[in-house]
Amino acid sequence: MQITVRGSGPPLVMLHGWAMHGGIFEPLSARLESSFTLHVVDLPGHGASAHSGVPLTLDAVARDVAARTPPAIWLGWSLGGLVALHAAQAIPASVRGLAMLCASPRFVRSESWLQGMDASVFTGFANDLARDYRATIDRFLMLEAQGSDHVRDDIRLLREQVFAIASPDPARLVEGLALLQESDLCGGLPTLSMPSLWLAGRRDRLVSPAAMRAAAALAPGSHFVQFDHGGHAPFLSHAADVASALLEFSATLRA
Repeated sequence: MQITVRGSGPPLVMLHGWAMHGGIFEPLSARLESSFTLHVVDLPGHGASAHSGVPLTLDAVARDVAARTPPAIWLGWSLGGLVALHAAQAIPASVRGLAMLCASPRFVRSESWLQGMDASVFTGFANDLARDYRATIDRFLMLEAQGSDHVRDDIRLLREQVFAIASPDPARLVEGLALLQESDLCGGLPTLSMPSLWLAGRRDRLVSPAAMRAAAALAPGSHFVQFDHGGHAPFLSHAADVASALLEFSATLRA
């Protein structure tokens, strides 16, 4: 996998969401590189990792990243949040702090997790990919941008980035949707051994702030922050606020 290193300071691993690549974090990365050494990951099948042989599974990705980075704060957005949370549970020595950005331990609703989305949403995207690849990705991007105060700007940035390096591998996109639909990491939340930060957008149409608040309540040493005017990608519309929250979180780890 491609891991781009930039900046100086304590290490921060950054894991992007479905269909994207690490470049989508640029508005946030630009604000963090003077305070952190950023390790910006392109997940398998995405961006510069379009032809990576690393399997797109939570364990394979987490262990590959951990083997190539120092112990760090792991920041995961959406799908990337599942990778970061799995790393925190499975290889805690590699994760000094966990930052979940519009990400849930379980994305799909169940009897024990009522805050998730209906599973048919992800099944529909997987079926639509085979019929119209680009239109399906564009529909997902529009869902990500909904709710933001700057929805048009967010959609423009997402559309610019999604194919900026390489077209995402359709097979890996299907695998990513399966991870979103099938992963359930709720059980490990009470045993997390590191502090965690849960960053939610109040207007998020993909990950309910209620889901993130509920997850944070299960994790010891957690802190929940909600961006009242943010959608699913607040690091685009409210990059300064997200950066500030991460800097404050990092400071508590050094205290």
